[in-house]
Amino acid sequence: MSAQTMTSEEPILTREERDGVVTLTLNRPRQYNALSEEMLHALQESLDGIATDESVRCVVIAGAGKAFCAGHDLKQMRSNPHQDYYEDLFQCCGRVMQSIVNLPVPVIARVHGMATAAGCQLVASCDLAIAAESASFAVSGINVGLFCSTPAVALSRNVAPKQAFEMLVTGRFVSAAEAVTYGLINRVAPDAELDAAVAELTSSICSKSPVAIRTGKAMFARQRSMSLEEAYAYAGQVMACNMMAEDAAEGIDAFIAKRKPVWKGR
Repeated sequence: MSAQTMTSEEPILTREERDGVVTLTLNRPRQYNALSEEMLHALQESLDGIATDESVRCVVIAGAGKAFCAGHDLKQMRSNPHQDYYEDLFQCCGRVMQSIVNLPVPVIARVHGMATAAGCQLVASCDLAIAAESASFAVSGINVGLFCSTPAVALSRNVAPKQAFEMLVTGRFVSAAEAVTYGLINRVAPDAELDAAVAELTSSICSKSPVAIRTGKAMFARQRSMSLEEAYAYAGQVMACNMMAEDAAEGIDAFIAKRKPVWKGR
């Protein structure tokens, strides 16, 4: 049986591709799209395939039903009360989150309803995030006696330390408007306009040189862990290599000639 199917034959993760944009939709609406073992394996399988597919320009991660993602499947976790099981589960989840970060193309979280615990971690792991006005966010494991340690890794890389730690130790829900000010998401859209806002962002990304986008995502992530001097040295090398690409020559020539560039992807 495929990692993307359940015994009911209903896919737990759906994939739609249009004009270079792949949308992966978590499809466990009755469980608020909880990240079961099966869901994590399905996500990993899809991300691995996307990583080597040069036709993909952008990825959107969404949720079916009333919520984006409620985090780990607590019922499944309690039915396997073994430390080795939990360590394997959290390592599997960590690999999925790192695969999103390491994917060569931008990944956008399309958030509606709630994004809690590992669901909030999923949002924080994406490069960009757009949320509906009614969306809310929390790392609420603390409410059931479990500090959200793995979500804290992604959250603390998006949100200021004091704000991140307050969310982690109180478990309180943060509105979409607050999440923007925290840096967890990019923008908020009226609920009825969420898809249009996501489409506008994907369209903007897809209109740019695929070489520049892929180069830029990898460079942006890597330079963040460097000192200022190291970052400038590395960025200079990357930019010089980027200048040698056919797309860079085409883009500059098009700018000078005041015409629209025709990207070659090289």
